[in-house]
Amino acid sequence: MSLVVINFWYVIAAALFIFGLKKLGSPDSAVKGNIYSAAAMLIAVAVTLFNKNILSFDWIFIAAVAGSIIGAVAAQRVQMTSMPEMVAIFNGSGGIASLLVGWAALFNSGNTLLTNITVVISIVVGGMTFSGSILAWGKLSEIMNSAAVVFSGQRVVNSAIVLGLLLFSVLFCLEPSVSSPYLYLIISLSILLGVMAVLPIGGADMPVVISLLNSYSGLAACAAGLAINNNILIVAGSMVGAAGIILTNIMCKAMNRSLAHVLFSGFSAAKQATKVEGEVKPITADDAFLILEAAQSVTFVPGYGMAVAQAQHVVRELGELLEKNGADVTYAIHPVAGRMPGHMNVLLAEANVSYDQLIEMEDINPRIGGVDVAVVIGANDVVNPAARNDENSPIYGMPIINVDEARTVFVLKRSMASGFSGVDNPLFFCDNTRMLFGDAKQSISSVVAEFKI
Repeated sequence: MSLVVINFWYVIAAALFIFGLKKLGSPDSAVKGNIYSAAAMLIAVAVTLFNKNILSFDWIFIAAVAGSIIGAVAAQRVQMTSMPEMVAIFNGSGGIASLLVGWAALFNSGNTLLTNITVVISIVVGGMTFSGSILAWGKLSEIMNSAAVVFSGQRVVNSAIVLGLLLFSVLFCLEPSVSSPYLYLIISLSILLGVMAVLPIGGADMPVVISLLNSYSGLAACAAGLAINNNILIVAGSMVGAAGIILTNIMCKAMNRSLAHVLFSGFSAAKQATKVEGEVKPITADDAFLILEAAQSVTFVPGYGMAVAQAQHVVRELGELLEKNGADVTYAIHPVAGRMPGHMNVLLAEANVSYDQLIEMEDINPRIGGVDVAVVIGANDVVNPAARNDENSPIYGMPIINVDEARTVFVLKRSMASGFSGVDNPLFFCDNTRMLFGDAKQSISSVVAEFKI
C-alpha cells in the first residue's frame, strides 16, 4: 500500500476519532461514540499493518489474538464498581506501550537528534504513566492504603529523580544507543518517578489522578508517534492528551483546587479535621417508605456506595414509583462522585435513568432547600458539610451538594465509616438526617416492596 493511500485512510480514522470523541460528550450518544472510535482504531491498525516496514505478521497475529481474548473476557467480567480500576489499567497499558514503541524506534537507522528527543519523551512519560497507573489501581482497588503517603525529604528525593532524568536524557541524546546504560537509567527513573508522583496523593483526589494519567498516556503516544513518524498515532495521542487535560481541569474546578495543590499537597503537613460527635438517628425501611410516600419532591444523590451495592437499577425503579405517586424526582450528580470522572453518569445510564433527570451540582444547590427528601446513596465526601464549615478539614473549600439544606435527608450506608478520603461527616448527625443502615440495594428494594403493596 502506497504512503498516499495509507495517509488517506489515516485521515478517515482521524475524522472518526473526532466524531467519536464528540459523541462521547453526551450519554445519549456515547454508544455511537464508542463505535466510531473503535472503527477508527480498527482502520488505523489494519492500514498500518499494510505498511511495507512490517516484515512479519507472526508475532503480530499472536499478540492480536491474545489481546482480543483478554479484552473480550475483561469486558464481560468487569463489574461497574471496578471500572475506575480498569481505566487505571488501560492508562498504564497505554503508557508501557508508548515506552516500548519509543524504545523500538532506537533500532531504526539514521535517527536524528529530534527523533532521539521524542524517543526519550515517549519513554519517560510512558514509564511514569505505567507505574503511576499501577499505583492508582492499587489505591482504587484498596489493595494498598488509599491515603496519601508522605515521608521526610520527599521533595528532595523527587527533585533528585527529575534532575537525574534530565542529566541522563541529555547524555543519552548525545550518544544514543540501544545498549546505552543511560537508556536503562532513564527507564528506571521514569518508572520510579511515576510511583513517587502518585504516592502522596490521597483517595479523595483519585478522579483527578485518573484523568491526568489518561492525559499522560495520550502525550506518551503522541511522542511515540513522532519517534516512528506515524501520523495517526500523533493525532490520536494529541486528542487523548488534550481531552485528558481538559477533563483534569474540570475535575480540579469541581474540587475548588489547583492541579498543583492536588499533586503536591501531600508533601505538606496533613490537616486534621475537627472530630465529629453527635447522636445518630437510625430509620427503618418501613418508616422511610412512609416519609417518601408523602414527599412531593425527592432528589437521589448517588455515590460509590451505590456502585458497590449495584443498586442503580432498584434506585431507578424507586424513582419511577415515586413519579407515579406524584413526586418530582431528580438525581443530583457531583462531578467527582465515585472514583473516576463521570462514574455516576455511567451507572445511571446503565440503569436507563433519563438523562433529563440528571442535575449537575451547580443547578441543584440553589433549589435543594425546597426538596422534601434527599436520598444519599453511598456518597460521603461530596455531601460533607465539613467542606464548607471546617477550615481544618482536608476537603475544606471543595464544592459539595448541600443536601443538609433539604427538609429531610436519608443516608444509606452499611456503617458509620468515613468515605474514601478518610474524613468524618457531620451530615450523619444533623437534626434532619436519618440513617438507613444496611446494603443499599436491599434497603431500597424493601422500600420498593412497600410501594407495591
